Amino acid sequence: MDVDTVQLDQGSGGRATHELVEGLFVSAFRNEYLEEMNDSALVSVGPGRVAVTTDSYVVDPIVFPGGNIGSLAVHGTINDLAMRGATPLYLTAGFIIEEGLSLETLRMIVLSMAEAAIEAGVFIVAGDTKVVHRGKADKIFINTSGIGIVPDGIDISGRNARAGDVVLINGTIGDHGMAVLCKREGLAFENEIRSDSAALNRLVHSMLEVFPGIHVLRDPTRGGVATTLNEIASQSAAGIRLFEEALPVRDDVAGACEILGLDPLYVANEGKLLACVPPDAEEPLLRVMRAHPLGRQACRIGEVVEHDAGRVFLRTRIGGHRLVDMLRGEQLPRIC
Repeated sequence: MDVDTVQLDQGSGGRATHELVEGLFVSAFRNEYLEEMNDSALVSVGPGRVAVTTDSYVVDPIVFPGGNIGSLAVHGTINDLAMRGATPLYLTAGFIIEEGLSLETLRMIVLSMAEAAIEAGVFIVAGDTKVVHRGKADKIFINTSGIGIVPDGIDISGRNARAGDVVLINGTIGDHGMAVLCKREGLAFENEIRSDSAALNRLVHSMLEVFPGIHVLRDPTRGGVATTLNEIASQSAAGIRLFEEALPVRDDVAGACEILGLDPLYVANEGKLLACVPPDAEEPLLRVMRAHPLGRQACRIGEVVEHDAGRVFLRTRIGGHRLVDMLRGEQLPRIC
């Protein structure tokens, strides 16, 4: 490619498109399935149930402390599969690129996707590339789909929370949303806030080895922990009580939220999971979570209760209770 920016003809389906696809995408994502260059990939999925998911990423800015739109797309799709107990196997990637995007930036995004996929042990087996006129998109949008296998005997769903369950999380909340927002708004703090974007499939695998009877796993992305727990409470027709003193929030994230008038409970995460499990599974799961790099700060933050079905409450540090409602409106647009 003898140009420095993406050109319209690179999305036309002709020679320029083939040069871009083969010179960048196939080169970065190279594997036996992709190299066949057919209209669809033929893959083996083995025994068990098939989990399928898809998501689109429009984050602004496209590069932020701790990641970029490419690594985020891979991590987010893998995590959606992992939250059903699936072993992620294959991804597809669709790119909508604005004319004029720096090819250096595109290459960096693609290589970060390749690195994220390799680290998670998945293959990017198919894709699509479109280029639109300047001003008709915002640099780059990415759609990813994922396929994974759920072993027999695993039944993880948002409808499975039961009274008496404890609610676990694998680390601090609000990191991704505040990293993106601070970068977008040009806010600087003494310590740079970095996104927690990460693939959680290996952590989930370790958890299931210790206790395959996990009731619920969810990743609290848009809308944060508060909205995700409200979804679980609604699906399970159960109440959930959080403990304010147990909520893990980094000091810099808490400070940024206070300055901006935001509640960390509603700020997006991209490398965190919530687990609802029976109380006798709490200690063994916390041990295995804390032994994993992505779970060193794992802790219990709440419990599932019989009363107040479909609602989430927070027990404050002084012993009071307040309703934690689902997020209304778009608190932080273009966050993933």
